[in-house]
Order: sequence, then C-alpha cells, then structure tokens
Amino acid sequence: MRSWAFKTVVGVLSVGLVVAGCGGKRTPDASAGSDGAACEAGDGRITIATGNSGGVYYVVGGGLAKLISDNTGLKATAAETGASVQNIQQLVANDYDVAFSLADTAADAVAGKGAFDGKPQKVQALTRLYQNYTQVLVRADAGISSVADLRGKRISTGSPKSGTEVIATRLLEAAGLDIDTDVQAQRLDLAKTADGMKDGSLDGLVWSGGLPTAQITDLTTSLGDDVRFLDITPQLDALKEVNEVYDRGVIPAAAYGQPADVPTVVVPNVLLVREDFPRGDACAVTKLLFDRKADLEAVHPAAKDISRDQARETGPVPLHPGSLDALGG
Repeated sequence: MRSWAFKTVVGVLSVGLVVAGCGGKRTPDASAGSDGAACEAGDGRITIATGNSGGVYYVVGGGLAKLISDNTGLKATAAETGASVQNIQQLVANDYDVAFSLADTAADAVAGKGAFDGKPQKVQALTRLYQNYTQVLVRADAGISSVADLRGKRISTGSPKSGTEVIATRLLEAAGLDIDTDVQAQRLDLAKTADGMKDGSLDGLVWSGGLPTAQITDLTTSLGDDVRFLDITPQLDALKEVNEVYDRGVIPAAAYGQPADVPTVVVPNVLLVREDFPRGDACAVTKLLFDRKADLEAVHPAAKDISRDQARETGPVPLHPGSLDALGG
C-alpha cells in the first residue's frame, strides 16, 4: 500500500517556492536556443502554465520548473492557471512558453473544435505525460448513484476554460444531460469546490487529475463515509465517439483510502509548446524530463506513469522536432 497522501503533501511543500500565481511572457533572449539537432537549451526565462493550486499539474509543473532552472541555461517559473483550455489560449497568445493540457483538449485545439471555435491552434507537443483520472465524487446523502442522477444537483464542473469543464460537459451529455439546463453547474476551482463539498453547498464534483490529487485526499479524509466515488464507465462508449483518446481506468482503493477500486475514464496529459519554440530548448527539456524522471516522481507519484515508450503518442498533436531529437527521431 502506498502512502499517497503523505507523498502528495511532501510534493506540495517541495515545490512551494517554485510556483508563482501569475503568468509572464518569455524574455526575448530565451529564444536563442539551438535551432539544430544539438540538444542544448539557450539562455533566458520561460513560464510554464499548470493548473489549480490543489491539482497535480501545479505540483508536477513546479517540479519541472525547478529541474529546468537547476540543469539548463533557462530559468523556468511555473504558474497557477485554470488549466487546459486557458493554458492553450494563453500559450498561443505568448503569455506562456510551455503548457500542461489534457490530450482531448489539445486535440480540439489543433482541429479548431470545441472551445477553439473553428480556429486551429498552432501548438506542438514535447511529450505525452501521465494519465488523468476522471474523479466524480458525490455526497452520500445526495441520492446520486449514477451520472444520470446528477440531474438537478449542485455540481462543480471545474474552473472555467479547464480540461475538467470539457470532460464534465461531455460526461453529462453522454448521460443525456445538458450542463446548462439539467444540472446546477458551479464553475469552481478545486479549492472552492472542496469548501462547497465540506459545507454542503455542493452535491458533487467532477475533477480530472492525476492520482492522488491533494484536495480530493483532503475531502475523502475529512468527510470519510459522507462522500463516495461514482463509476462513470457506463458513459465510456459515448465519450469514445467524441474522442478515441478516452479509455477505461481504475482509481485504486489505496489512492484515497477507499474500501474498493473504482472504475473510471482516463485521458492522457500532454506537455505543449508553440510551433516556434526553439528546437534546442525543446530537445533539452524533453531529454531532462526523462533523464531526471525520478526527481519528478519524488515531487508527485503521478510522474511514475510518465513513459518514454509512450512519449511519441501525442496524436493528433504533432511532436515538436526538438522532442524527436531527444527521443531518437
């Protein structure tokens, strides 16, 4: 049995000084990275868009920023954000240089679908990362046994412009529900969501994140039997019709000290950059991520699932040429 909660707390503390609360543009000299196949980063500063402060993006992103700053000529800062959709929009707007995203949201971006409304985004991937687990947690007294039972309930569907909100919308649609009319959707970040679950102003939440997520650990620990996870796999076939990236997974009982494993829907994460991100920088960051993966695992156990064998599996988002250099073409 893994001590998930303890590792998460350690991870948050270890990167607390690395993570900032706002974004920033890359300084001009940071674009001086090698443009050839040499796997060498240039100098300057880069910013990494992560996610909610209680989520795994935030922790792993802070760890990655520290790795980059300590081992290359680049100085990296990780920023708290609303996550996937916002990250991509601000990445393309040049507010950030690297961004975490769910693979389904990234696929929408390059196709100009969904939140990107007919405007394909010029982004590329450095690598595929770990899996995100769709975690639907409900109050035991809310009378909710399935996704269809969310009708009329007060449900946190994630921060505005987040990958969680995208998945929550599609999950509800897969159960025949409209997020705008059939549930009392609350577009809350994870901290406010946790508060709402504790004070009873929410009946449930949808969250897409790595395992374990600190705020979910807090809820399952403090509320105990007053909350439980839903099995949402009956909606998987309908979700796969929207995007083949959705897959079946399991939230292990040990992740949150639950009595049994919970079947769920998973989707991989990807690390994104703009097309003009310097090739040498892309190569150096990608190589560093795999060479020093153990350091990221020490920050958060979700990083254990990052695999070099799956690094190229970012389609339909193209892999950056620098990452291809790092991964051997």
